Amino acid sequence: MKSTKWLVFPLLVAALPLGAQTKGTVVEEIVARVNNDVITREDLAKARDSMQGEVHDSCRSCTPEQIQTEIAAKDKNLLRDLIDQSLLVQRAKDASISVDTEVVKRLDAIRQQYKLPSMEALEAEVTKAGQDFEDFKGQIRDQLLTQEVIRKEVGSRIIVSHEEVAKYYADHKSEFVRPETVVLREIFVSTEGKPGADIPALRKKAENLRDRILNKGDDFGEMAKHFSDSPTAQQSGELGAFTRTQLDPNIAEKVFALKHNQMTDLIETKTGFEILQVVERYDAGEQPLDKVEPEISNRLYESKMEPALRAYLVTLRQDSYLQVKPGYTDTAATKFEPIEEVSVTPDKRDTKKKSGRFLGVIPKKSGS
Repeated sequence: MKSTKWLVFPLLVAALPLGAQTKGTVVEEIVARVNNDVITREDLAKARDSMQGEVHDSCRSCTPEQIQTEIAAKDKNLLRDLIDQSLLVQRAKDASISVDTEVVKRLDAIRQQYKLPSMEALEAEVTKAGQDFEDFKGQIRDQLLTQEVIRKEVGSRIIVSHEEVAKYYADHKSEFVRPETVVLREIFVSTEGKPGADIPALRKKAENLRDRILNKGDDFGEMAKHFSDSPTAQQSGELGAFTRTQLDPNIAEKVFALKHNQMTDLIETKTGFEILQVVERYDAGEQPLDKVEPEISNRLYESKMEPALRAYLVTLRQDSYLQVKPGYTDTAATKFEPIEEVSVTPDKRDTKKKSGRFLGVIPKKSGS
């Protein structure tokens, strides 16, 4: 199964902090036109703020100099990424791609992540954060449209052959010499802060989840996503890879006795009930090709995705009407694009301002 990392386009990482954004009608400077859409100076500023926050969050151990270097490298492509996002969303809409069902699922996942009791409660939180709920849903829709058009029109055309995998393996065998390792995912039912009278019911809940996977064929990852109380729920319970010494000895004894896709019995901890599944297991030493073929295939697939996506975006640009205001740089501009003066036009809109940091989706304004 191919990795889905490539589905997340630059600046579309769903970090989801509940940030605040001031609402109101503003006058803005248009810095780029993308067919019938516009990108404003405020959009660019929001993209920059979001990017800087993400760099700081992802590089907490970096020196100030390293952080500034990373920010400078990303900053030069901010306008390019905003234009690319607009082109991809427009293409998805032109192709009549619908993601309405996926929007509902994503909203419910966000609701669960923040442990909110209802969709009305989610709407109240979004409104409290200073964002119109319809705008919030629109940002999710644009993100999903972007992912789907990339999947259909770029990802589906990328082929990784067995011969390519075998050659990569032969050229990089040293990378696949590993200690005994298990890749784990979890389902966790929390008892923290719950009254003692609730503990039997919570244990029963955990037992039922395990039974559904073991005897009814339900998918472990989906069960984790919808029912686990752990922060790993949104990653389908994925914990990562561990050697024996990285785990508690009692846990190590249990999981290293399991094979691929097997689960532990219910493990009672101080804060709840845990079920662990062995997603993959590697014996010590050089891993055989058939064991690491999916991993290599994903590596090669992802290495092909970026150039394929950029080539696809070039074709979208050639078929589009683009203008960029002098003084601003689109690093993916081609000779086919008319880079012309765009007059500074007061652009008053009645729609409420969007918070790019809230969703990790850079907001895009609609123009006529």
